[in-house]
Amino acid sequence: MLRKPARLRCHPLSISLWLAGLSACGTPGAPPLPQTPAPVVRTAPAPAPATAPAPATATATATATATATAPESVVVAQPAAEPVSPALPSSVPYSAAVAARFPDPAVSYRTPAFEPGHSGFTTNAELQSALRALEQAASASNGQTQVKLLALGTSQKGLPLQALLFTRQAPADPASLRASPRPTVLLVGQQHGDEPAGSEALLVLAQQLASGPLQGLLDRINVLLLPRANPDGAAARQRVTASGIDANRDHLLLKTPEAQAQAQLVRDYQPVVVVDAHEYTVVGRYLEKFNGVQRFDALLQYAMTANLPPFISKASDEWFRQPLLARLNQQGLSVEWYYTTSTDLADKKISMGGAQPDTGRNVNGLKNAISILIETRGVGIGSLHLGRRVHTHVTAMSSVLGSAAARASDLLKLRQFVDNEVVAQACQGKMVVEAAPTASEYALTMLDPVTGADKVVNVEWASSLVLSPLKSRSRPCGYWLAADQADAVQRLRGLGVRVSQLSEVGVLRGETYRETSREVGMRQDVRGSIAGGGVLRVQVELVSTLLDVPLGSYYVGLDQPLANLVIAALEPDTQNSYFANGIVSGVAAQARVLLRPELRMTVLP
Repeated sequence: MLRKPARLRCHPLSISLWLAGLSACGTPGAPPLPQTPAPVVRTAPAPAPATAPAPATATATATATATATAPESVVVAQPAAEPVSPALPSSVPYSAAVAARFPDPAVSYRTPAFEPGHSGFTTNAELQSALRALEQAASASNGQTQVKLLALGTSQKGLPLQALLFTRQAPADPASLRASPRPTVLLVGQQHGDEPAGSEALLVLAQQLASGPLQGLLDRINVLLLPRANPDGAAARQRVTASGIDANRDHLLLKTPEAQAQAQLVRDYQPVVVVDAHEYTVVGRYLEKFNGVQRFDALLQYAMTANLPPFISKASDEWFRQPLLARLNQQGLSVEWYYTTSTDLADKKISMGGAQPDTGRNVNGLKNAISILIETRGVGIGSLHLGRRVHTHVTAMSSVLGSAAARASDLLKLRQFVDNEVVAQACQGKMVVEAAPTASEYALTMLDPVTGADKVVNVEWASSLVLSPLKSRSRPCGYWLAADQADAVQRLRGLGVRVSQLSEVGVLRGETYRETSREVGMRQDVRGSIAGGGVLRVQVELVSTLLDVPLGSYYVGLDQPLANLVIAALEPDTQNSYFANGIVSGVAAQARVLLRPELRMTVLP
């Protein structure tokens, strides 16, 4: 019998009340830890009727002050006469009855993809032109809102990687924005090239931030938009980058310029909230495995990985996910936790998003940001329902912006508390080296591919809401790296990690790694093998020793806010470690340091 999913409940003393206490007392003490949720956790929407709900009508006005949810108007309001469903392409393996469950919203959008006669999605050239036009229009208006086009390098095929900054802070350089009372929110779209709705939605949001009803939020927050993180993949309509690497599994390793560009944005501007906009497979392996079509307009998840600060999870749910659920439901849009399944047709397990520290969602969580994944139903159906998909993203991301504006001061307090808490954990306690989702069962709602009616499928469910530690160790003071490990040092610094170089020889108390076994394989996640993901997997044992450390070698202390990210990179016996992926040349080139060094060293700029 299936176990009934439990509802995620916050601690009786909410994070909001704790932060109110900080304001009253003036000193950030530790809040009460959240209660451990049950292994199976779900907030399920009410089942939709077999016929599509009437979509909500967007208005053309919005409140200029921040509220706990997004302003009512989040689109360029061009009323449609009636909601319509596009003709069903013959290549899509479901019926018109399924398509009728997803009528177009009663609004239209001004992006190139929605122009009459336009074929396909907004092209890279059209997107670049639109971003430049927004910057130029803001400059010509001499208004309060500054719009700056940020050059982040080029893709593997030489296409520009560009972001837009929206702010009312002056000056608007990264250092000034980091020091300002306005927290920064980063919205990222189309890391996977065959998932276009997020990019289209971010172009809509850019219009609304520049001169529309969202611009009032800039009195409380700064906003960064990276509409198309993988322009090569978008041009080829493929998931991966030009080199065949999945950019959204590259946020720890930083092998691609696409992932490096995102790391640069996060390093320079230190956003307190990051949203990653994706689309998910609608038919394909779901139809083959379960004879079902994906039902939900949106799938949501926040960062869930080992060593994530618990109050990041708590704030993600209480301050962002709960208002987001309410806003989507208000718009007649269905929503569920994010889930996926492997490409192996014999594997019927359904998994929440992976717990590995490699995706943008989890890596940004380990950078102590609220990190939220939003997926709409788009992969495998071309441009079908594009208006509804974009409307879903616009609704969801504007909700996040509204929540961030409403919680601006609380977010800054939370970041300060979590940063300080992570720093204080160096040299003491336990850390998790590797963790896995918790096995359970679930009643998942899909759609019958012929009738379009709801179809409940009982599935094996791997929940990332509660992770099971597979391997734990004592938390060291830091890590030593040999002088020839410049590649690892460069990538750590690219992530924003503080690295010091020893200015004298000396001896450190530490632990080295001794290999007990090794095998060559592929990196895996809940979908299967990761594109471009060959690794060397080892098992190790720790050996206590005195380390003779030469001049020019490196020390990476855990007394810094990104300590949990350092752990993910430098404990060698995981599939995402720098050693497993050939960035650290061998286990002898790194070691754990158990006492704080008293040697002279220089922090690398």
